[in-house]
Amino acid sequence: MFFLKPLRCRERKPELMDQPRLDSAVHVHALRGLERINWLSGSDRILWPPIETLAREHPKRSLRILDIAAGGGDVVVRMWRRSRRANLKIEFQGADVSPTALEHSCMNAQRAGAPIGFFTLDVLRDRLPEGYDVLMTSLFLHHLDDEQALSLMRRMGEAARQMVLINDLRRSRTGYVLAWAGSRLLTSSHVVHVDAPRSVAAAFALHEIRALADRAGLADARITRRWPCRFLLCWKKSRAERQS
Repeated sequence: MFFLKPLRCRERKPELMDQPRLDSAVHVHALRGLERINWLSGSDRILWPPIETLAREHPKRSLRILDIAAGGGDVVVRMWRRSRRANLKIEFQGADVSPTALEHSCMNAQRAGAPIGFFTLDVLRDRLPEGYDVLMTSLFLHHLDDEQALSLMRRMGEAARQMVLINDLRRSRTGYVLAWAGSRLLTSSHVVHVDAPRSVAAAFALHEIRALADRAGLADARITRRWPCRFLLCWKKSRAERQS
């Protein structure tokens, strides 16, 4: 059984969500399933502490934060809610390559009353926009091959004014079993059923992320384990880098 494989190396198979011709109704069904998974696994909880700390260090101005490959926008909407409860000045925006995901994100933000703008961005081809204090991405890095991930991390470090945050899966047999079982408990989406375990098999181990961060110029990034079978990479620009 695949459950018993050691998963020593990344095993990347095409994910259904990444197919450009995926039917929009099927795509939205999958996005709703992922929203439940993100809620249970606490993607916003993982990302929020360093953002809250940074916002409190700069109380007189509004932080600008961009969520890259924002998917259905549910993570950034939940983070906006956190900022409002904490009474912090933070401006959130999201970007994705998928028109279906962008439309769904806008609807999510409108239902929440969140002033979050979403726009089209192909992170593999487009220049990353500047002017954001924080560039973050959640559960996207494992979709990329090693060189694409390296390029994205390097460009995020160059474009962000102050901080880079990457929340993603850690490759492990435990994570694989949780993804297989959890996806079937939380959604009826066939896309999620297929993609969830494939995502874990394609995910990076911590030592692989550390090596990529070093090569990308994020050598002093803090990489920590997060529940469930996740990691958070947090990199802050030095004062000299911010002023250069």
